[in-house]
Amino acid sequence: MATEIILPKLGFSMNEGMLAEWLVADGGAVTAGAPLFALESDKSTQEVEAPASGTLKILKQPGETYDVGTILGEII
Repeated sequence: MATEIILPKLGFSMNEGMLAEWLVADGGAVTAGAPLFALESDKSTQEVEAPASGTLKILKQPGETYDVGTILGEII
């Protein structure tokens, strides 16, 4: 079963964030807890860790702003 990669809420007032870059290529191997993507919010840029191990399937492209809760990709 696939694990959804969801844009997290990093601060109390955060409603959206920009997917700055994927740190793993589409189809690449992912290890749970390893940095997966960089997320820019109003106040900072943070690396977000992979929630599971498997193969990354990217659904959203970097350089765009998405709402908190948006599914950015899957780990299968």
